[in-house]
Amino acid sequence: MDSVELFESPGKGRGLRATKEFWAGDVLFIEPSFAAVVFDSYVANVCHSCFRRQQKLQRCGQCKFAQYCDRTCQRAAWEEHKQECAAIKAYGKTPNENVRLAARILWRIDKQGGVVSDYQLISVEELEDHISDMPELDLKELKVDVHNFLDYWPRTSKAHNVESISHILGVINCNGFTVSDQRGLQAVGVGIFPNLCMVNHDCWPNCTVVLNHGKYVSGSAPIALQRLELRALGKISPGEEVYVSYVDFLNVSEVRKQQLKAQYFFDCTCEHCANGTKDDLKMAGTVVDGVPVPDEQVKEVTDYSLMMLEKMDKARLDGNYHEVVKICRECLEKQEPVLADTHIYQLRMWSMASEVLSYLQFFDEAASYARKMVDGYIKLYHPNNAALGLATMRAGVTHWQAGHIEVGHGMICKAYAILLITHGPTHPITKDLEAMRMQTEMELRMFQQNEYVYHQMREAALKNQPMSMQAEPVEEGIKNMFRRK
Repeated sequence: MDSVELFESPGKGRGLRATKEFWAGDVLFIEPSFAAVVFDSYVANVCHSCFRRQQKLQRCGQCKFAQYCDRTCQRAAWEEHKQECAAIKAYGKTPNENVRLAARILWRIDKQGGVVSDYQLISVEELEDHISDMPELDLKELKVDVHNFLDYWPRTSKAHNVESISHILGVINCNGFTVSDQRGLQAVGVGIFPNLCMVNHDCWPNCTVVLNHGKYVSGSAPIALQRLELRALGKISPGEEVYVSYVDFLNVSEVRKQQLKAQYFFDCTCEHCANGTKDDLKMAGTVVDGVPVPDEQVKEVTDYSLMMLEKMDKARLDGNYHEVVKICRECLEKQEPVLADTHIYQLRMWSMASEVLSYLQFFDEAASYARKMVDGYIKLYHPNNAALGLATMRAGVTHWQAGHIEVGHGMICKAYAILLITHGPTHPITKDLEAMRMQTEMELRMFQQNEYVYHQMREAALKNQPMSMQAEPVEEGIKNMFRRK
C-alpha cells in the first residue's frame, strides 16, 4: 500500500500516517472486510451476502438460517458460508453474532493465514484484544462466548485453544466495525477490517470512514462486496498521522472520554478534549435582549430535558410516534426560551421531532425543527462532517416536501457538497442526492418563473400521486464507526 504506512505514534502505540499529500474528498485506501456477519436482530431482513435490506429473502436450503436476495448472492457467499452452514446444521441452532464472526475469522485464517493480500498492513492475530482491560461483566460474557464457540466449532475443523479463541473474540469486542445496508444509513452487521483498526482516534479528525459497498464481477453478474473507504476531510501532508473519530462529537468532552475509556480502553488526550472545545456551546443558555438566561434556569431546563429524552426514547422504541411528538412539543416549549440553539439536548429534540413529524407527514412543522437543528449543527460540527451532511440532506428533503422549494434546494446543494467529500460521487446516497438536486433545481426555475403555476402543478401532482409514507424513524444514523457493545 503506497498511500499510508504503519508507524509507532507517540503516546498512542501503532498508527497510520500518510506517505503522500491528500486533499478533501481523496480516498486514502479502500478495504474489504476480512470477515463480516449480519447482526442477530437483522438475520431475517438483510441479505447475508450483500447486506441489502429486503422484505423477501431466500433462505439457505441446508441450514435454514442464512438469507439471500437471490441465487446470485447465495453463490457469491457460498465460499464463506459453506463451513458455517455445516456447523449450524450440526450444532442444531445458531450462535450469536460474536461467535459466528469469530468462526468465520478463524476459518479464513486456517485457510489463507492472517494476512490475505499485499495491501494488508497487519495480521488479524496482531490486533489488540484488550482482554486484560475488560471489566468483570464483560469477561463473564467473553467466557460464555468461548464456551458456546467450542460447542459450535466443528470437530472436523482445525482445533484452536481457549487463548486464541478468546483473543479473536476480544478483537471483535473492541475492533469490530459496523457494516451498513446498501444505502449506508442503517448499521446491519459487524466486520473486521485490519488496516482500519490501525487508525487512531481524534475527536476532530482529518479523515472519515464511509461504508461503500463495492462490486466485483463473478461470471456475468456484479456481486456486492462489504468494504470501507478512508476519506480525507481536508489537506493531509506526507508524514502526517491520519485520524478518525470513534464516537460522535455531539457530546461534551467528559462524556466522550468516558465512552472511549469504556469501549476502547484509552484516555483521550486530543486537543478538543484537553481544552473542552465547544463544551460551553453544547450546554449553553440563550440570550434574551442581550441578557444571558440565569445559570440556575439553564440547569433546571437541562435536567428536565434529560428526563424527557428518556421518555421520548421509550415511546420511540415502542413505536408510539404520536406520543413522541407530544413529548417533543412539550419539551421544546420549555427549552426554546431558555437553551441556546447549540444545546445538545435541544438539538436531539429538534432532530427526533423533525424525523417523526416527517414520518407522520406534518411537513411544515418538521421543516421548522429541521432547519433549527441544522443551524445548531453548523456551529458545532466540522464543516465536512458526515453527520452534518446527512442532517442537512434530511432537512432539505423535508423543506421540499413542505413546498419550501428555495430553502429546500439550498440545503440539498449544501448537503451534496459535504457528501461529495465524506461519501464520494459513487456512493448510493450521493447519487440519490444528485438526482434530488437536479429535480429541485428544475422546480426552483419553474417557481421563479411563475410561483402560482408552480404551486398549482405541485398540488395536482400530489393529488395524482400522494407522497409515500416516510421510512420509520431509527435511533440514529451511523455516527459511531465501531459497533457498540
